[in-house]
Amino acid sequence: MDSSTFEPKILALCCRHCAYAAADLAGAMRIRYPTSIRIVEVPCTGRVEAVELLHAFEEGVDGVMVAG
Repeated sequence: MDSSTFEPKILALCCRHCAYAAADLAGAMRIRYPTSIRIVEVPCTGRVEAVELLHAFEEGVDGVMVAG
């Protein structure tokens, strides 16, 4: 795969009350974002453990974003 076609797989861990609500609003407004981004709702970003981030990388994601 050459670098011009590489699209990284990104996991976005989004706080239920903040970032996930913003992502939901963006969807309601039909704002598009790359399909390689996967959004996961979490109860609170403060409860995300480092081991969960490492597990995501083990499962093949190229990047993890924690948004609160």
